[in-house]
Amino acid sequence: MTGASALGPGNEFERIRRILARLGSKATGVGDDCAILADGQGSLVLSTDLSLEQVHFRTDWLSLQEIGWRAAAGALSDLAAEGARAVGILVSVGVPAGAAETAPVEVMAGAGDAAASVGGVVLGGDLSRAEQWIVNVTVIGRAMRPVTRAGAGAGDELWVTGRLGGARAALTAWLRGEAPAAQAREAFAHPVPRLEAGQRLAAAGATAMIDLSDGLGGDAGHLAAASAQALDIDLALLPLHPDVAVAATAEGVSAAEFAGRGGEDYELLVALPPAFTAAEAARLARETGVPLTRIGTVKTGAGVRFHEGGTEVRLTGFDHFA
Repeated sequence: MTGASALGPGNEFERIRRILARLGSKATGVGDDCAILADGQGSLVLSTDLSLEQVHFRTDWLSLQEIGWRAAAGALSDLAAEGARAVGILVSVGVPAGAAETAPVEVMAGAGDAAASVGGVVLGGDLSRAEQWIVNVTVIGRAMRPVTRAGAGAGDELWVTGRLGGARAALTAWLRGEAPAAQAREAFAHPVPRLEAGQRLAAAGATAMIDLSDGLGGDAGHLAAASAQALDIDLALLPLHPDVAVAATAEGVSAAEFAGRGGEDYELLVALPPAFTAAEAARLARETGVPLTRIGTVKTGAGVRFHEGGTEVRLTGFDHFA
């Protein structure tokens, strides 16, 4: 399923629906992490991601090289969600007046390092003057069997890679005027796109997958909408970043709720058949270095039910237009 019906709720996605309605037949295949083009040798997989100063990052929080890495890693995470391998990236950079001549070099060094970390290269891009820093990254990958958001079926189980909430722990510390804990800062500044894990999950029979760029609270809804199924998620099962507990206490919420609301973890939420076992998850974790945790179930119906300790919890993700 693609298009407007594949998108979950939220102001950003209402705007996308209006755009798609206006484009009509001039748009196709919209509504997944990537565009997928069959080319006779599997599929070409493409996506683009925009990072803006004061929206996605601040230069008093991150170095220019970290800004480049983070922008590229976030875009590459979309390839991971399709079970694709990276071919390369194209990067367009808007440079504010007064920036040092070496500044865009540092941004591109970080983007190039992120691409190289998953076997990709920088294929080109563009450079322009801008009012503030802008980093737009287009990613190109290949997949023999792309995994979209649309294939989850009732009875499948929901798993998540890595640990959740670290990026939000750093963000909330900065917003309080505090220096974040070192591991939380690393999670925000240096996210690791899960391409190897995504490919392994695709090979293991993943039926649907999405990356958690806007947080579990938002992105789970997109997988549910695209698959036309209901998701039942137990927040008590979430794998938590070690700095979440302190950050959640400062916010006055449970650690699991804090992590569920956090965006930019760039982990993968994946639906797998019930035949996928805990032993297989443990083996994948050993061989990739990425933990894999079961957090819920796909059921007949619609929407997402989050609960913790028997109590239903209302979660939302990051909304650019809130």
